Amino acid sequence: MPQDASDTLILNSRRTLSIGGVTDLDRFDEKEIRLFTRLGELTIRGQDLHIQAVSVETGCMDVEGDIWCLQYGDRDRTGPLSLLGRLFR
Repeated sequence: MPQDASDTLILNSRRTLSIGGVTDLDRFDEKEIRLFTRLGELTIRGQDLHIQAVSVETGCMDVEGDIWCLQYGDRDRTGPLSLLGRLFR
């Protein structure tokens, strides 16, 4: 899939994060947010994490908190696994 301006990730002072190309949100709490983008899986870890804004139309998401880690996952996974897929992962 070609990249464009919506496939962005901007981290500011490890406190705010803007993400483009979000296709699905798997789970979130104050320590971890797991989502899927057009470029694959992304896990955000930290403390006091809060989703400030999310737009279904544009696929943009803004996260605020003490961001410690951005972990990229499988590039081929752009959505959550089915129950059967989770069993065999």
